[in-house]
Amino acid sequence: MELTIGALAQTGGVGVETIRFYQRRGLMRVPERAGAIRRYAEADLRRLRFIRQAQAAGFTLEAIGELLALDASHDRAKARALTLERIAELDAKIALLTEARTSLARLAHECGASAKGPCPIIEAFES
Repeated sequence: MELTIGALAQTGGVGVETIRFYQRRGLMRVPERAGAIRRYAEADLRRLRFIRQAQAAGFTLEAIGELLALDASHDRAKARALTLERIAELDAKIALLTEARTSLARLAHECGASAKGPCPIIEAFES
């Protein structure tokens, strides 16, 4: 299978500029020209999908680059360490979001409990 950059982008669900950006970052190769057009292979599509999946999991492009390099070396311990680090970051973010949700739920309850006086939500954001 050979794809143009436009077909690769469409198949991978990204724009052409996204592929070029990944190439500038060293995450994807720049193929040689076949005539006037660069041709991308199935491996390029797999790499693009890997990058997109890793981004969806919250990995930074730097971490994705490390994961791609580890794939070539089969360093499972380092890949696991990067993933555990990402899990810790997600856990911290979840804790902050849970705290924010709890605070907002409390304010919404206080606001609905009484129609007298200033709104507790507005007061909380003003202070």
